[in-house]
Amino acid sequence: MSQAATAAPPAPSLSARDLGLYGITVFVWGTSWIALKAQLGVVSPEVSTLWRFILAAVVMWLWAAAARQPLAFGVADHLRLAASGVLMFSSNFVLFLYGGQYLPSGLLAVVFSLASIVNLVLGAAVLGQPVEARVAAGGIIGAAGIALLYWPQIAGAGFDANALVGLGLCVAGTLSFCAGNMVSTAIQRRGVPLLSANAWGMAYGVLTLALLSLARGQPLIVEWTARYIGATVYLSIFASVVAFACYLTLLRRVGAARAGYATVLFPIVALAISTAVEGYGWTAPAAIGAILALAGNVLVLRRRR
Repeated sequence: MSQAATAAPPAPSLSARDLGLYGITVFVWGTSWIALKAQLGVVSPEVSTLWRFILAAVVMWLWAAAARQPLAFGVADHLRLAASGVLMFSSNFVLFLYGGQYLPSGLLAVVFSLASIVNLVLGAAVLGQPVEARVAAGGIIGAAGIALLYWPQIAGAGFDANALVGLGLCVAGTLSFCAGNMVSTAIQRRGVPLLSANAWGMAYGVLTLALLSLARGQPLIVEWTARYIGATVYLSIFASVVAFACYLTLLRRVGAARAGYATVLFPIVALAISTAVEGYGWTAPAAIGAILALAGNVLVLRRRR
């Protein structure tokens, strides 16, 4: 970690626009778990993710064209755009979906919540972004809160060889997502418009998912039910196009560490919805974990004096 990164002044306070982008990201990704569950069963994870990003890529290309954004770039930019497609729009989803076959959902949430800390470290080491003590503390407190929130599931999980494989896949998925954050920031710093970058990134993600599905011999099928189609549309339009646009804009505006804290908060939104829809029963450790996660959020986002 460079001296310039650690000695940099604190980042400015979040504006109303930043908070709006943050709120949309947390809410949409927090509700997307319902749609993800609706996709499980008939269609393989790779193919479901493929359909999701085919539709998202089409919408993003139409959006970029309507906004008259440039869509022609040089080879160097395309290499970065391809990397963002592999890291952020394909591999991270597949790794988590397969890791989830061996681990309880709670542990998945805990591992992904560590993205706020990984973003902090990578942002400082790779991009020279400032390391604020309160942001680092907020990330650690938030991740601890998520661990406490899901502790009954984690404690009840048997850690055999398969569980360790699942844990490794989820850690790899988190690292893929965070590395994609760094690539996206570098792309935006080169002046590539966000809509154009997302359009190309999703296109490369679709290519990656298609090749992976074919290599694994997964049938390219669709479950023609209202539940599956509705879930795919929600994940494509809201969780991919809208939420990713908000998150990546936030990434550029406030830095990787504070933007990454969204990965801590959206599991709480998911549990709040589960309380209303599925009758999730809150325990004392879960309530304390939620309070810790929210307290970490206050540290990350509060105005500096």
